[in-house]
Amino acid sequence: MSKVNVAVLGATGMIGQRFIEMLEDHPYFEMEGLYASERSEGKRLGDVLKVRDHVYKDETLDRRIEAMDLDKISKNCRIAFSGIPSDLAGPTETELAEKGIGVFTNAGSHRMDKNVAILIPEVNPQHIESIKDQSTYDNGGFIITNANCSSTGIAAPLAALNDAYGLKQVFISTYQALSGAGYPGVPSLDAVGNVVPFIKGEEEKMETELAKMLGKYENKQFKFADFKVYANCVRVPVVDGHLESLTLSMDSEPSIDELTRTLENFKGEPQKLGLPSAPEDPIIVRKEENRPQPAFDVFAGGTGRTKGMAVTLGRIRKKDEFYKIFALSHNTLRGGAGGSVLNAELAYVKKLI
Repeated sequence: MSKVNVAVLGATGMIGQRFIEMLEDHPYFEMEGLYASERSEGKRLGDVLKVRDHVYKDETLDRRIEAMDLDKISKNCRIAFSGIPSDLAGPTETELAEKGIGVFTNAGSHRMDKNVAILIPEVNPQHIESIKDQSTYDNGGFIITNANCSSTGIAAPLAALNDAYGLKQVFISTYQALSGAGYPGVPSLDAVGNVVPFIKGEEEKMETELAKMLGKYENKQFKFADFKVYANCVRVPVVDGHLESLTLSMDSEPSIDELTRTLENFKGEPQKLGLPSAPEDPIIVRKEENRPQPAFDVFAGGTGRTKGMAVTLGRIRKKDEFYKIFALSHNTLRGGAGGSVLNAELAYVKKLI
């Protein structure tokens, strides 16, 4: 089968360049064009690199950035992967969907729209059916969002525990990497040797997005899960990797061994389908008392396309009726571009593209 032509929007940014990393030699998708603002037009990708932990192929580095041209994209591509800022993403993604393009976006502009899924294929693959109720679907266009990067890292563990034991309350404290703020992100004098206890909109996103993702899609509408989420979000001087502390209560109280087995044995539809970007084990549990740590665990999940696509858990313990867990995920891979590429892979194998 021939590959599907795709466009990368925001190709000079952190998420855009993670898209390029994930799409190099992809078995389903072919990068037709790398698009950004007019001020980047004509520049080599290699001259505007921001992702430095991936060795891009020479031919990828030599590709030229093009100015955003929605007519050209809609003519030449079936999919657009969007890594553009949220203030621009909303109208741009809407217009592309109206032109018949399948939009897979990292931006938050459409996450709470009525028939738009916040999709994590291991967690809520059935939500992908919501695209059929979008007004642009008859023309072939639709929008699928991935979750906020801090929500993504804990969604699969919470889904596994909710299905097995029934969540009641979830208290979250995040320790979020600098790359989550984009590039150039937080100024060095604000970040080095410091912790910033405020990330605009982050707590609100977590408290609503998780309920939407772990809920149901029925009768053309989302029914949010009824457990309560309380979040505190902090920026810390780490380059990549969001560490999150979870304290939760559930309807039943499994032993620590039972809870650990539930998490370790968790598999989702991407693993059953063998999707190219799906890690063999989406949840990894570390038994050491001082793990997970960004320095050691941020790229968990495998090698190549699955690198950084797993969430790592550790320090699982119980006090009174509450369970306490630390979780770590890569915020620009699993929590960013990798999540959207995995969403597109699911749509591809389900013949929605």
